[in-house]
Amino acid sequence: MKEILVLGGGAAGIVAAVAAAEADQQAHVLLLEKNPRIGKKLLATGNGRCNLDNAHISPDCFFSSDKEGVKRLLTAMGRPLDWFKAHGLLCREDEMGRVYPYSNQAGDVLNLLLHWLERSGVEVRCDCAVSDIDRKGRGYVVCADGQWLYADAVICALGGKAGPQFGTDGFALDLAQVCGCNIQPLYPCLVPLNCNKKQISGLSGIRVKGDASLYDGERLIHKENGEIQFTDYGISGIAVFQLSGFLKRVKQASIVLDLFPQWSKEELCGALMEKGKLFADADVYGLMTGLVHHRVGLAVWKAANLGKDERKLSTLSREDWGKLAHSFKHWRFTELSPTDWKNAQTTGGGIALSQLEDDFQLRGCEGLYFVGETTDCAGFCGGYNLHWAFGSAILAGKSAAALRKSAPKKPAKASPKKKKR
Repeated sequence: MKEILVLGGGAAGIVAAVAAAEADQQAHVLLLEKNPRIGKKLLATGNGRCNLDNAHISPDCFFSSDKEGVKRLLTAMGRPLDWFKAHGLLCREDEMGRVYPYSNQAGDVLNLLLHWLERSGVEVRCDCAVSDIDRKGRGYVVCADGQWLYADAVICALGGKAGPQFGTDGFALDLAQVCGCNIQPLYPCLVPLNCNKKQISGLSGIRVKGDASLYDGERLIHKENGEIQFTDYGISGIAVFQLSGFLKRVKQASIVLDLFPQWSKEELCGALMEKGKLFADADVYGLMTGLVHHRVGLAVWKAANLGKDERKLSTLSREDWGKLAHSFKHWRFTELSPTDWKNAQTTGGGIALSQLEDDFQLRGCEGLYFVGETTDCAGFCGGYNLHWAFGSAILAGKSAAALRKSAPKKPAKASPKKKKR
């Protein structure tokens, strides 16, 4: 009987196990998970609604040091959503192309996968941590809780370093290095950013909408539109998450917010001056009423260097109004850095894509696969990362099932050196 080991019971691991078991119903597929239950992180995706794909998949929506590799592997995986539809999941698409289960419940996606795990005969072992891997004949031996398990094929879906509260710690990359993989440096991706604390003083908990642009000096790197949230350490929100993936290649990083993207600077200046006439005897608080949160307004006023906030609006010159309009449309934040792994939604960097075949098999290592977040590919917010996880898992599962069974195993004479986690 062919033995297939799947390491990791997250999104990619569960789907890989089902795909392998369905493709070879005579194989024994064993799924190992170190947490007490599988699918823990999947339940948190899409704010509990499970944003499992996107209608606008493109290589440009992924962070990687190998764009051609992303394009090649996206083409190979096709449409993983079709796999879910074939397994009974009804979906809906929102105006941004984000795909959710029709029930909008992540628990329903997990329950569907649990059903297919049981129906396809996959054996699941929880509370079972992997510590090492080694070659054994044409197959592999994997150390799990001190026990050496033999497999004809191993699919590593242990995730990256993001979200350690879900049990991920980057150990998959330690295993990959044992196998001689080239690892691109890891970095937190889709993560809130620290910034100059003086620039966000008094703004914690406030949300605004607008354009957020990442600059390298004065060169625009990328622009996003959406919600920005101020925290006690910096800035957050989906627009900032998207920009965070570009940060590692920027030397002089700053983020510029445009709180009125629908108006030009001249149009906004005119609108502010008109309002100023109506509130001539008022101060900045009166001006900001109906425009933005008053604390945001005060911060923008301060950034424009217009003096004390009790200054009467009637004293502002046309040049002053121009400075205020500019500040609303070019509110700059500096001293940017990612927050920690706990706040990151995914892992940037990982196994170089050039080392992976089109089925995510490691080149030169027949029967050894690395899928999902272990690879040097991180997607934008909006279902891109689960598209990659599911697509790579389906390909690896089917490929592992198609491998020829190796010769009967013999007991190992000497155990490989155990890796510390």
